[in-house]
Amino acid sequence: MITLQNLQATEAFAIVIGEVAKASDNLILTGDLGAGKTTLTKGIAKGLEIKQTIKSPTYTIIREYLNGRLPLYHMDVYRIDSGAWDLGLDEYFEGDGLCVIEWGKQLEDAVPLDYLELTIEKDSDDENKRTVVLQAFGEQAEDFKKRIEKRWEL
Repeated sequence: MITLQNLQATEAFAIVIGEVAKASDNLILTGDLGAGKTTLTKGIAKGLEIKQTIKSPTYTIIREYLNGRLPLYHMDVYRIDSGAWDLGLDEYFEGDGLCVIEWGKQLEDAVPLDYLELTIEKDSDDENKRTVVLQAFGEQAEDFKKRIEKRWEL
């Protein structure tokens, strides 16, 4: 478990994720409303050297940011009840960029075969403090996790 003491630490952690990401890495962000999933994605975009403003894809499902070191495919699948396979998301999962998927567990059987899940929780006593747990599902995800942890420890 990683403790992020404040918003600056959360952003710094997210930047590390963007800096170490490789093509076809998949990151599922899990956490309650307001836990900081979109805030994390904004930091990840900085780490990917993306200059565009990052907006929540809540109503569009996916936003593509193609002008960084790697493309960023930011997805919010909260509103998907069924038919995830029909959206063609698997093409993104195996593509040339980093997929960041908010509420990704809602995809159920359409979830990527290989992904890193980042569970973020708010601290009950400090609204700016977060705890993060990384859990890898697959070989590439395990490598992604190790890259993040190694860079974060520096």
